[in-house]
Amino acid sequence: MNSPTCYGIIPARYQSKRFPGKPLIDIQGKPMFWHVYNRARQCRDLAKVVLATDDKRILKAAQDLAVPAVMTRSDHQSGTDRVLEAARHLNVGDNSVVLNIQGDEPLLEPYMLTQLIQPFSIETVQVTTLARAFEPSEDRGPDRVKAVFSNTGRALYFSRSTLPFQRQGRCDTVYLHIGLYAFRLKTLEQYVALERGRLETIEKLEQLRLLENDIPIQVVVTEHHSIGVDRPEDLQVIERLMGT
Repeated sequence: MNSPTCYGIIPARYQSKRFPGKPLIDIQGKPMFWHVYNRARQCRDLAKVVLATDDKRILKAAQDLAVPAVMTRSDHQSGTDRVLEAARHLNVGDNSVVLNIQGDEPLLEPYMLTQLIQPFSIETVQVTTLARAFEPSEDRGPDRVKAVFSNTGRALYFSRSTLPFQRQGRCDTVYLHIGLYAFRLKTLEQYVALERGRLETIEKLEQLRLLENDIPIQVVVTEHHSIGVDRPEDLQVIERLMGT
């Protein structure tokens, strides 16, 4: 099978409980969304990269910086819902693959997007995501989601708890889930139409809705790190790594 056409969509919501206005935060003279877009468009496997926002301030900033953007509804429950609306605005074809690229990762490694896309050369793959092995010194608290998958990479479960359980001391085979996703358009539409699941509600992890409805997720192991901006204090880490 030939590789499908792939589109990258960056959801950028203004309101955030922990960090309102986060997409517009200044990093080296540019808003954070610009850095994410600039890195994502370096992935040659993407036909187009677009910002999807619900706020006129973000839309204007994107237009001023020549970043392709679409305006979406403000009542979406998740970034994934926003991504689907944006894909519809773009008239993405039924056989296309749509990437949900987190808008708060200004140090995104473009090759991670290539890794997300590669499994779609297999026709049965519907959804992909990334994971990497925890380093021994890393925090494994509930904010760091763990991924458990089969020998062929099919996701078995995601949890805020440490999985697998370390019955005989520290386990070195714990994987950190990286919240980047790629969907075939039809699967993305199916996902958004589903009711929120029981496990999803308990863990507050939207990817569990797929597993609860027997929609397989292919996990790709990467060596690259992903550093997100969840709180204002996270900017210090980003700025240090950028050399500011």
